[in-house]
Amino acid sequence: MSAFESTGARILRYGLALVLLAIGALKFTAGEAEGIRPLVETSPFLSWMYLALSVRGASNVIGVVEIAAALLIAARPFSARAAAAGSALAVGTFLATLSFMVTAPGVWDDTIGFPALGGAGQFLVKDVVLLGAAVWSLGESLRGVRG
Repeated sequence: MSAFESTGARILRYGLALVLLAIGALKFTAGEAEGIRPLVETSPFLSWMYLALSVRGASNVIGVVEIAAALLIAARPFSARAAAAGSALAVGTFLATLSFMVTAPGVWDDTIGFPALGGAGQFLVKDVVLLGAAVWSLGESLRGVRG
């Protein structure tokens, strides 16, 4: 592996962990809980959370999952299994958020429509790259588990 690939891999892994940690921590704030509400309440995968939990409670659970994924991914030097578990959580997280592209209001620009992204779409589209980073991290970690 070249120095560029090795450096890129470290940036990818720990950048993914940092992003998950930061967005997970934000889920514990009232503003973020309300900010994700339109996305979560229209999701066929996550809307059930509001039946069982408050808006803040659901946001907190999502935050715990994101922070756990970040910490497990960052544990790769110590445990490939932990990093694989965290990467799998991250893959699930980004698949869920990308599903909002189909269900959430404001994803597509109301005046132009598809393929012009509206505010929600501009917020969500970055998750395509984050999903790719999580899939890469999962594959690399599983290779480490298999030895």
